[in-house]
Amino acid sequence: MRAAVAVQYLLPHRLLSRLVLWAARCRWRPWKNLLIRRVVAAYEVDLGEAAVEDATAYPSFAAFFTRALKPGARPLPTAAQAIACPADGRISQAGAISAGRIVQAKGQAFSVAELLGDEAAAAPYAQGQFVTVYLSPRDYHRVHMPLAGELVETLHIPGRLFSVAPFAVEAVPRLFARNERLVCHFRGADGPFVVVLVGAMLVSGIETVWSGVEVPPYASRPNGRDWQGQGIRLERGAELGRFNMGSTVIVLLPTGPARWGDLVPDQPVRMGQTLGNVTDVAKTSVDS
Repeated sequence: MRAAVAVQYLLPHRLLSRLVLWAARCRWRPWKNLLIRRVVAAYEVDLGEAAVEDATAYPSFAAFFTRALKPGARPLPTAAQAIACPADGRISQAGAISAGRIVQAKGQAFSVAELLGDEAAAAPYAQGQFVTVYLSPRDYHRVHMPLAGELVETLHIPGRLFSVAPFAVEAVPRLFARNERLVCHFRGADGPFVVVLVGAMLVSGIETVWSGVEVPPYASRPNGRDWQGQGIRLERGAELGRFNMGSTVIVLLPTGPARWGDLVPDQPVRMGQTLGNVTDVAKTSVDS
């Protein structure tokens, strides 16, 4: 086992993430400007597409990290049945769910039921489709709707906070089903779908547009909320939430009419680009 992976099991995940939370929200100008400038330089962040281009104008590092983009910076698909990418980042894996199992990396998989924390909720996706998008520190960190839908239920599931960087995803068994996460169930025109916001080491917060800050506090047990009948409907491409540091988004589509395009692991993607459509039955996976 690589040292970097072994350390993942030993580090105090939540303590480190709480420290990052404090550091990211600190408004002392020399500190927050130092953090912002270092990240911009180290990861070649393109502030030219940000609504606020001046790095020093953000009140905190967290505000910079969750920055808005200029109008039109991420065009949405024109085709009615297109599935929009939910976030900027890279494809981790995408393809068909086989016998209720999702590919994490070559030789690694986990079940839909453990990801969603509910056997019954997992049933519609046993032979469905999934896409996993990894957001690095350089990326735009707001998460958007892949399809239009009405929010039905959320489930905050407690867990670890392993890094979701590629080296950890390849080595830590069932990582996405073990990390703290927020599962969001939606009802769309073509059936249900799920968007899972996965926490990670140093991810200091997960927020949604319907209830604000969801993480922290970290969960001690699964915490579900019923949103049916509350009229929370979001159009395709609408913002649904954000990460205060880099992490991962997983989208699940049910058994039935959906197909991804030519997606391959490590492929760069941008929020709003067409990932596939909901008019054809999927037959293939990018796991190879």
